[in-house]
Amino acid sequence: MTGNDQLVNWDSFSQARSELGANFVRILGYFREDGVKSVARIEEAMRGQNAAALVIPAHTLKGEARQFGADPLADLAETIEMSARLCIERQDTPTTILEHVVALRPLFEATLGLLERESNPLVERRPMFGRRSLAG
Repeated sequence: MTGNDQLVNWDSFSQARSELGANFVRILGYFREDGVKSVARIEEAMRGQNAAALVIPAHTLKGEARQFGADPLADLAETIEMSARLCIERQDTPTTILEHVVALRPLFEATLGLLERESNPLVERRPMFGRRSLAG
């Protein structure tokens, strides 16, 4: 289970949850909606080899992912954003970004699944500290 747990910094997640309070679930819903749109826009820009069109959705996804402690997702979005900015600067096509864009959707979906599972009020809560399996 450690692989999935590494997709989310649970300390950052807990901090966001406490800071956002009653708004947490609603804002997580916005993250889902915005994230789905951002991933689609990034994929579309990649298909069109349009580096400029990669920047804003990658930047948006990066910031929203970081807010919920989804650090690997935020890091990947940042890599896409910065690589796209470099392509723009060099007036180059974003072919080198393809592998990152291909990895984005599965990472987004896996991360979102963890965030939503953890924020579901019907899910039995595990301790946030020492998130090790009791069976192990």
